[in-house]
Amino acid sequence: MKKSLSSLDIRLKRAVSHYWKTRKQQAAKQNQYGKKDQGARSAVTGGAQMNGFITLISELIVDSGIDRRNIFYHTALELPGFFRPTKEWDLLVIKNGQLILALEAKSQVGPSFGNNFNNRTEEAMGSAIDLWTAYREGAFNETIRPWLGYIFILEDCKQSQTPVKVKEPHFKVFPEFRNASYAIRYELFCRKLVRERHYNSSAFLLSDREKGLTGYYYEPAEDLAFSLFSKSLIAHASAFGD
Repeated sequence: MKKSLSSLDIRLKRAVSHYWKTRKQQAAKQNQYGKKDQGARSAVTGGAQMNGFITLISELIVDSGIDRRNIFYHTALELPGFFRPTKEWDLLVIKNGQLILALEAKSQVGPSFGNNFNNRTEEAMGSAIDLWTAYREGAFNETIRPWLGYIFILEDCKQSQTPVKVKEPHFKVFPEFRNASYAIRYELFCRKLVRERHYNSSAFLLSDREKGLTGYYYEPAEDLAFSLFSKSLIAHASAFGD
């Protein structure tokens, strides 16, 4: 484990840099061909921004003793669901016919934080509930409980850091949400995903779109640090290594 984590910060900075550079390249390419999508979608429809994180995670899994043939992160990502036929994850480890782990790696940039926040939270909660219900019904494993991980990177900007008012026409919201920015909301969300045992571990990063090109990021919450996430991942994967 020490070998895997020795250069983690450097490798994570590379993943962050890859994220912003890919977004910038995708946006420039779409603008060049006159196919600019509405809002910030011109930089996200390519779907390759999180590949740096996926590559890093796959390397940590290999370092844990899992053969690369058991890791899937480009194709064959579908798992059966309970409420729907299948769900496509961002990375899977399948060994000896057993689901060892599944990963979601998501992000959001401005300016449309409101609608996208609801979409991201509903997606993550729904995916976890669907998987655990399918697991209960024997869709994957007989006894092995898979490990679920959730990574989220959010643009650090004025819109994401500004307190947001909530509407309370009938009942009061939980106090932690009152005047909380979207950065705080995402932090709370990632933490609650783990506390409610929907995911085994979660990592939450903030990064500026300009400084992020050089790999800049910061972690506002120690309990959602990528290092802790990686240790949890490695500990689980190591149990199934060769």
